[in-house]
Amino acid sequence: MSVDVLLFSIPPALVYLLVGGVIGLESLGIPLPGELMLVGAALLSSRHELAVDPVGVALAAMVGAVIGDSIGYSIGRRFGMPLFDRLGRRFPNHFGPGHIALAERSFGRWGATAVFFGRFVALLRILAGPLAGALKMRYQHFLAANVLGAICWAGGTTALVYYAGVAAEHWLSRFSWVALLVAVLAGLIGTIALRGRFGAQIAELAAQHHPEPDPVE
Repeated sequence: MSVDVLLFSIPPALVYLLVGGVIGLESLGIPLPGELMLVGAALLSSRHELAVDPVGVALAAMVGAVIGDSIGYSIGRRFGMPLFDRLGRRFPNHFGPGHIALAERSFGRWGATAVFFGRFVALLRILAGPLAGALKMRYQHFLAANVLGAICWAGGTTALVYYAGVAAEHWLSRFSWVALLVAVLAGLIGTIALRGRFGAQIAELAAQHHPEPDPVE
């Protein structure tokens, strides 16, 4: 089965459901590749012969992000900071002391603005809802920042990827997907570099949380 035949066999409703579901679960606090799912769906929508609509992709991502974050907020408000202590022991690579300290410092410095900009950063995208609830942020402020962040992130990412795909298909024809692959790889390299920067901060904060014991003389 060729790639084109496989793509034509995917119902658009399934694409929207997967986008909304994965992004919703990620926003709830489960580490899933929501951004990659959104980019992939937006690429599909850039092929006009397919029935996937970019507006549908963006709306599915927005709805998933808002609902997922709101559920995460409710969970964080119900269980408080001890929830992150338990998660940190079970999933130290995602909810370790350094991760929580960095997210908490961002919330302390920026407040609800961290919820808005956190939508664009993988670490905060996972932690924003539950942590905002645990820190007892006012829900009205959280919801406003959550909705605005979801609109800008989902709508902006979909539009950027969609028009990049259309342009590549128009100008490069047969090699459009090669060009898009190069663009996606460039974006991944940038993401990895940004993740490395955050990783250094996380490691530093984790070390402060668990200082090295004094050597025994």
